[in-house]
Amino acid sequence: MLTKLKLFLPGENIILLVTAALIGLLAGVAIIVFREAVELVHEFVFVQGYELLRIGEGGWRRFLLPLIPMFGMVLLIPLSLLFPGKVNGYGFTRFLHRVNLENGVINAKNIFIKIAATAITIGSGNSAGVEGPIAQIGGALGSQVGQKFRVSGARIKVYIAAGSAGAIAGIFNAPIAGIFFAAEIVLLGTYEISSFAALVIASAMATVVSRAYYGEIPAFPIPDYHMVNPFVEMPLYAIMALIFGLLAVVHIRFFYFVRDKFQDLPIHAQIKPVIGAFMVGSIGIVFPQIMGDGYEFIELALAGHGIIWLMLALIAMKSIATAITLGAGGAGGVFAPSLFIGAAAGGAFGAVVHYLMPEYTASSGAYATIGIGAFLAASTHAPMTAMFLLFEMTGNYKIIVPIMLTAIMATVTASKFYRDSIDTVDFTREGIDIHEGREVAILKSIRVGKALTEEVDFISDTANINQLLELFAMAKDSFYFPVINHTGRMVGVVSMQDVKTILHDEEQRVCFLVGAICSHDVISMTPDDNLYEAMQLFDVKGLEEIPVVESKEDPWVLGMIKRRDVIAAYNHEVLKRGISEKAESIRVLCSAS
Repeated sequence: MLTKLKLFLPGENIILLVTAALIGLLAGVAIIVFREAVELVHEFVFVQGYELLRIGEGGWRRFLLPLIPMFGMVLLIPLSLLFPGKVNGYGFTRFLHRVNLENGVINAKNIFIKIAATAITIGSGNSAGVEGPIAQIGGALGSQVGQKFRVSGARIKVYIAAGSAGAIAGIFNAPIAGIFFAAEIVLLGTYEISSFAALVIASAMATVVSRAYYGEIPAFPIPDYHMVNPFVEMPLYAIMALIFGLLAVVHIRFFYFVRDKFQDLPIHAQIKPVIGAFMVGSIGIVFPQIMGDGYEFIELALAGHGIIWLMLALIAMKSIATAITLGAGGAGGVFAPSLFIGAAAGGAFGAVVHYLMPEYTASSGAYATIGIGAFLAASTHAPMTAMFLLFEMTGNYKIIVPIMLTAIMATVTASKFYRDSIDTVDFTREGIDIHEGREVAILKSIRVGKALTEEVDFISDTANINQLLELFAMAKDSFYFPVINHTGRMVGVVSMQDVKTILHDEEQRVCFLVGAICSHDVISMTPDDNLYEAMQLFDVKGLEEIPVVESKEDPWVLGMIKRRDVIAAYNHEVLKRGISEKAESIRVLCSAS
């Protein structure tokens, strides 16, 4: 009877898809709430503040503009004090860490935090994007659904990605781009067919909700461009892609340079966003286009109305303003600034080539359009997302080829000169390659100094072979000993293999010294090396244990790192993280109930 009933029950994949549809609907609603919150803050803080200070009258009143973004950052202070560590700065890297390296449990309060903090930051005129935060909001909704249904960590990860896919799809009115955003950026390109199906369903449902509320209006209205002369323009697009790849590297490195400088400032953390807002507002006096998400300027550039000198200046100004806003502690993302820089750089490039070759090239707006995809791909290392986003925004097959060419070439160029995207720099700084998976990340997070065996038998380089054999006889589980000189520094290692040839010659055992037969070309490690490097040495060199020294320059032996030590340390860390993840899940569930 039970067997027959099971035939009518929904299978696991059906449950996954139904849940993904629910997550997509929730993400669509979250988009509406989020966009309305940004508009509300913009109206009451920026627009009303602009009118109250009568900045539009010009003259000396223009210099009052920085007061508006500064006021926004003052409003951010209570939120930052109430939720320390969850409000300020570019939080998408922490989101990726939680999704790919941890348990994926995201507290419901993060939804409120992201909506409020980002709306205050962008609505008051500070330079940041809404797309990164909305992806995190969608991901948090997916995590909450997973927690309510008490699914596994792997399934929660899929739900988070589905929420992010829906959020990006709805905010851009681009369902395919939302799918690839989640697949390339959130899941780092590692997903199964069932996971991909969940992304498709969630993306579609969120887009339906968004279109029902806002209509089928593209994120940016783009004229119907086409290539005038492919034989001339395709090489120009290739050159532009190379330039954009290098420009993306400069943008990424500058972004983290500014953030590091703000972190090192010896002032209170709550004051830094206000200082950053003053700097952004000061830039806005001359270049008001850089304030907020910059969508108005993007539309002008895509329509071909940009001025060359202004677009060239805005490339640098928007990069500077975004780095200051997020580096100082404002909340927001880097997606929209990347679109802005791409439009400005592409528009400037197009204006120059169209001026030089008006009969063979399209207007600057076409190059600004392609520039959006090229720079976004180069800065995020996500060419598929950039390609489909641009295609869905334009709906124009005539420019799909240059979009494909520039997105791939710009990404390859950027990754050639700088391995990290704007989202993975912090992982590399921690010694983590997030693309390698959780197991490798755990091994890389544990230092050799935490796992080494300190009880080590040494032997002097002046000892004879008989003394070495006595040491072998007393050793319990080690047949590989460091050889030290009169200063106590390691000069080599000796194993049973080194004494086999003279084992049966009594005279040679007395005459030969350990220093003469030991191996002087020693593979050693330091306490700051990680266990992943140790495992690589074990596997490649066929070793079971490696000496650990103070440093390569001062080879004072601290102990030995053994294969079993690495395995034990890894298992311990996995168990510890599993317990903490379970405790966090229970805590979140209890707080939710």
